[in-house]
Amino acid sequence: MATPTPPTLPISNPQTTTTATGSTAASAQSQPPIATPAFRAFINNISESVHHGLSQRRPWVELVDRNSFSKPESLSEAALRVRKNYTYFRVNYLTIIVLILAFSLLSNPLSLLLLLGLLASWLFLYFFRPSDRPLVLFGRTFTDFETLGLLIVFSVVVVFLTSVGSLLISALLVGLAIVFAHGSFRVPEDLFLDEQEPATTGFLSFIGGAASNAAAAAAPVVVAARV
Repeated sequence: MATPTPPTLPISNPQTTTTATGSTAASAQSQPPIATPAFRAFINNISESVHHGLSQRRPWVELVDRNSFSKPESLSEAALRVRKNYTYFRVNYLTIIVLILAFSLLSNPLSLLLLLGLLASWLFLYFFRPSDRPLVLFGRTFTDFETLGLLIVFSVVVVFLTSVGSLLISALLVGLAIVFAHGSFRVPEDLFLDEQEPATTGFLSFIGGAASNAAAAAAPVVVAARV
């Protein structure tokens, strides 16, 4: 009578286990040090808020109606026109300023690349970088405080020691000059100013709301990623 063969017990190979563990750790370390859900939530909320703000712009035909332009009789009348026109056309004015800034940056590719690199550094290396994945450069690990200091120094260098700062300031001044010139010569008597909401009184009101909404929506995911 044949004796039954004893069952074979599964024995884990230490080398295989170590290799699998090492592969898992390596794959975990190879993941990009960025909280992707937080970044996507931030971008989506910014996009939705900007889209909502642009939907409130006035028709461009009203902005360039030649029959509504006249020279102001005094500085006080010009200031009153600017205030009323800015209340009514604030989204259109902001769009003009943004287009001038974009055109200035596109005409200077080096400044555009520096500004994009600066924004990407703040987003990917600080705001959306999980706290359990410190920044490592040239074999040295940097703490959050050191990373913040490096980003501040980099920002100062890019803004004040390159053409980025002067380009942004000059483009902003040109945009504001166009806005104030239009607001001074545009007669606002045909505008329905009573349609304006009382809360929207700032020139960058909807931009501030967009940033606040995006930050509020992305904050829980960012906090969870950095804890």
